[in-house]
Amino acid sequence: MAKIKDFKLRLYYLILSIIINGAGNALAISTNLGSAVWTGSAVNLSKLTNIPLGTTLFLYGIIVTIMNQLLLGEFDRRRFFTNLMFALPFSYLVAFFKIIFDLMGVPEYEFWFRVILDIIGLFCVAMAVSMYSRANLMMHPNDDLAYIIRFKFVHGSAILSQWASYIPPILVIIVSYLILHKLYAIGFGTIFALIMQGSMMKWSDTHTFTRLKHHVDI
Repeated sequence: MAKIKDFKLRLYYLILSIIINGAGNALAISTNLGSAVWTGSAVNLSKLTNIPLGTTLFLYGIIVTIMNQLLLGEFDRRRFFTNLMFALPFSYLVAFFKIIFDLMGVPEYEFWFRVILDIIGLFCVAMAVSMYSRANLMMHPNDDLAYIIRFKFVHGSAILSQWASYIPPILVIIVSYLILHKLYAIGFGTIFALIMQGSMMKWSDTHTFTRLKHHVDI
């Protein structure tokens, strides 16, 4: 009975975190002041390939899912399919929420108000990652990459694992800039996320939704 109750709690927080994550990423994009590193790189990849943002995010998820399997050193069937199951709704939720925020006029708000909204969006992303990392039923492949690095390579450090996981999207951003000679969704928010996301995750681990504990499986 206790296991069933625990599973239901983890499932509830998983669903809530997917919604929060999609909305947070979309809000950061809509401010035009810079989004989270992975999302910003996906926006630039979308511009580079002329593929819609939602589809680009999902294709990105497939590639990173394969990368995660290589890092694990063995085929983890549950992880493989749950990564894809997470990436599909998340990708199109970001696109959907961006439309909503754009219709609300977020891109035209005063600069300092957009700065505040950008920070709120990025904090929501970090909090959501903390939530579904702890629930560990399924994760977005990008965040699972950081999770695998965190518990397999850097002794549980949220900050070091986030920095290491940013290497692929930063490379995508650099290549996109070299080809397009312009960057999209990269700015203040991206720098803020680079510096602060690991710390915000660490804070969220112990200060938000404290009933939810880590369920480590590595």
